[in-house]
Amino acid sequence: MSEIETRLENGVLTVTLNRPEKKNAITQAMYAELAAATERARTDDAVRVLLFRAEGDSFSAGNDIADFIALGSQGQQPADMPVFRFLRALADLDRPAVAAVKGRAVGIGLTLLLHCDLVVVAEDALLSVPFVNLALAPEAASTLLLPHVIGHQRAFELFALGQPLDGRTAHAWGLANRCVPADQVEATAADLAGQLAARAPNSIRKTKALMRDAEALWTIMQREGEAFGGQMKSPEAMEAFMAFTQKRAPDFSKAG
Repeated sequence: MSEIETRLENGVLTVTLNRPEKKNAITQAMYAELAAATERARTDDAVRVLLFRAEGDSFSAGNDIADFIALGSQGQQPADMPVFRFLRALADLDRPAVAAVKGRAVGIGLTLLLHCDLVVVAEDALLSVPFVNLALAPEAASTLLLPHVIGHQRAFELFALGQPLDGRTAHAWGLANRCVPADQVEATAADLAGQLAARAPNSIRKTKALMRDAEALWTIMQREGEAFGGQMKSPEAMEAFMAFTQKRAPDFSKAG
């Protein structure tokens, strides 16, 4: 069974993260499939809405750290990874996107939501962007979008301290359109996606395009990618990765 599943029904292309045994941590192979699905949403006239959801008890644990460590050891640059194809597709996406979020949404699990137009979160969901905890840099144009949505101070705290935000707070801060009990998330998101699919498609697309600057998003994504790539090679990132695999707290006391 594929770790990324897609289904097109009544104009809604549902993209499901299907790696529940790993909390839907995303590998580069999964990013390639996510990119293909997002590109299809832009080019297939049968697709009116893109809906992101996940199997299991977590939306996504973020990047698969072991996968990233392996790629880093091979000398692969972030810009050459499938994740960047996915990010470009998100920047260019002109169809509305909806997300259904239960459990944890970590790293890309949260930054993906910044590219969605309607977000439904569970009241007990936990959203976090612990890039600094891993001695990395933010991605997905989140350094532009997150401060725009919730303000600089709140965004910096989320980035720098890496502490999770619950679903109710995420909704209060404007990161989500709806905050509902976990057992209502899927139905609520599906209903919203259906409502969007019933609207005039070209009007929806032009409205979204006017609200976004795809090239500006891609430009910041590239800048973030350079910072991310530089950090991946840094001693402090190696310490963070080693600490992660050894299940201990990293020691950055000698970093400078």
